[in-house]
Amino acid sequence: KSHYQNEVPFEVPENWEWVKLGYLCDYGKNEKASPSQVNENAWILDLEDIEKDTGKLLKRVHKNEKETKSIRNTFKKGDVLYSKLRTYLNKVLVADFEGYCTTEILPLDFNGFVVPEFARHVLMSNYFLEYTAKCCYGVKMPRLGTNDGRNAPFSLPPLAEQHHIVSEIERYFALIDEIEANKSDLQTAITQTKSKVLDLAVRGKLVPQDPNDESASVVLERISKEQKAQKTTADKFHYPFEVPENWEWCKLGEVNNIARGGSPRPIKHFLTKNPDGVNWIKIGDTEKGGKYIYSTKEKIIKEGIKYSRFVNVDDFLLTNSMSFGRPYILKTDGCIHDGWLVISIEKKILNTDYMYYLLSSHFMFSQFYNSAVGSTVKNLKTESVCLLFFPLPPLAEQKRIVFKVEEIFAQLDMIEEALKA
Repeated sequence: KSHYQNEVPFEVPENWEWVKLGYLCDYGKNEKASPSQVNENAWILDLEDIEKDTGKLLKRVHKNEKETKSIRNTFKKGDVLYSKLRTYLNKVLVADFEGYCTTEILPLDFNGFVVPEFARHVLMSNYFLEYTAKCCYGVKMPRLGTNDGRNAPFSLPPLAEQHHIVSEIERYFALIDEIEANKSDLQTAITQTKSKVLDLAVRGKLVPQDPNDESASVVLERISKEQKAQKTTADKFHYPFEVPENWEWCKLGEVNNIARGGSPRPIKHFLTKNPDGVNWIKIGDTEKGGKYIYSTKEKIIKEGIKYSRFVNVDDFLLTNSMSFGRPYILKTDGCIHDGWLVISIEKKILNTDYMYYLLSSHFMFSQFYNSAVGSTVKNLKTESVCLLFFPLPPLAEQKRIVFKVEEIFAQLDMIEEALKA
């Protein structure tokens, strides 16, 4: 005859039995201890010490490390410690030592009829969570009542099978943990690979050179003969690394217009909700890992332009304080504050996407890092950024580099998305 007369959650094998939880343990009947009865070296367990969903013990605190003024439940090694408060957090663990817990945690002693680890898995299972979700009372801090806890359905297999189930669950959980660790390692490898791809790109080692490409030096000379005449062959000994023959080393400020933003003050006097206002571009308008800035959350009145700096579509914005050196390509016009540098590129010399990957490379970030000033908050000065060197390939090769980078990144992104699935 079944020990559970209510409707069962699902069918179980013939040699299993549905029983009420209170039939297997004295649910809610626990020995109490006042603070004076708790030894100074005793383990004191509170809900914040248990990780949600996994039931892992985050920290073990003793009375001499934490003041306790409330009555506590006592527990012994092997008890299943079940949180009746906000049961959806799934805070359940098996005590590996005796101690004292908050009364929101119920120590359950199954008296050898149930393997403690098996009981823990049952109490954390979906069907048990669904049961407690229906029974819990209280809006902000829902609890499972004692009677509902005692009447909770518990699927009970033979003892030997419980041991086998626990063993299998632990084996699969260990495998899952290993997979998650490998995912983390692979994620790190993807990030490092992208960085290496950009490093090869700026060194002229990602795609083969084409002798038919118009040399970067020819383009530079055509655009600014005077600037080119000031360079000498001796300069090459001061460059960070060798580049292909048809590449050139340039300073950022030689072939780009670089300027710092400005902030009209006090800014609140210039902000407007008028849709005809000027876009006010802030760090908060960027997306994590994003390449473009498409729109802004705020606008300023047109009078604010003379106190700020107006920027245009396809200009580059470079963060120049706090998290400095992060580039973005503008897809909207607007004004920028002094936390930005704007880089307007000469498109006869530089491909927009190549410039983005160049500025995103570890090589350029290292230069930004070394040139940043400030004791508390590091920031980039316009003059310093203008003097930084960068390798300039022929325009045709820049396009081939961009194609190759994006081809490789697309494959890496597919792997990354698969890891999230």
